[in-house]
Amino acid sequence: MKNIIISILAIVSFAQISNAQDKVASQLYNNKGKKVKYKKMIKDLAESDMVFFGEYHTNPISHWMQIEMAMSFFELKSDKLFFGAEMFESGNQLVMNEYLANFYPEKKMMPEMTQMWGNYQTDYKPLVEFAKENNLRFIASNIPRRYASMINKKGIDVLKELSPEALALIGPDLSTYFDPTVKAYAEMADMMGEHVPPNMLNIQTAQAAKDATMAYFSVKNFNEGDLYFHFNGSYHSNNSQGIIWWINKIQPGLTIKSITTVMQSEWKEMTKEEKTEIANYIIVVADNMTQTNR
Repeated sequence: MKNIIISILAIVSFAQISNAQDKVASQLYNNKGKKVKYKKMIKDLAESDMVFFGEYHTNPISHWMQIEMAMSFFELKSDKLFFGAEMFESGNQLVMNEYLANFYPEKKMMPEMTQMWGNYQTDYKPLVEFAKENNLRFIASNIPRRYASMINKKGIDVLKELSPEALALIGPDLSTYFDPTVKAYAEMADMMGEHVPPNMLNIQTAQAAKDATMAYFSVKNFNEGDLYFHFNGSYHSNNSQGIIWWINKIQPGLTIKSITTVMQSEWKEMTKEEKTEIANYIIVVADNMTQTNR
């Protein structure tokens, strides 16, 4: 009996140790809710024309996965790989190009870049430097913040007041395709409940201006055979909405896939249908994950 008790205690202790060792910061799933191997995901995504990475802006797992994926894609696609990011505005493209061409050091580049995010050094610099080291293009895809703000205040008609130089920095398809009933924008109003502000349409249009501009510059810089890897907040690409919706309007027929980030508690609450639709691949991150500073 004594030996049996000792054996049971040993088994319990081993199970407790194993559970502690099994703690993981994140887990990768496909849209069927099944765990998936990283290499299998990379092989699948690399066969696309465009891959959109939906991040949580201050989540370190998102940023670690981005640079890992960039390196893996480069092994497969070499100079056919190029990047784009919400975090850089279209008006900064010239400075970005010059920096990547090694015209001047980072200390000269930084003051010239407008509206740089506070977490550039920790979260986005590794991607820019990887592009620079490997002579890869990096697209500053987002609308300049000042124009999104103008649309938010005055509505889409403000575009008629802007100069040709200003309009060149904004997706020209905005006035053609914008539809406030599209899920990504309709949900913005739905979340307001009974407190929808009078300028709700302007708010939706400003959001669409970001998506439309990122889509425009994504398509404009894409060549057949390329693999375009774009970094953006998850809201801009989840459920094939946002940027992806606009690309399918501007240039239908491209093979587009996405990866997104969700927290463990969110993942547990999602239905099977929601998991299927949110993205092709999902990084599920521990709820108590530390955050970077933005």
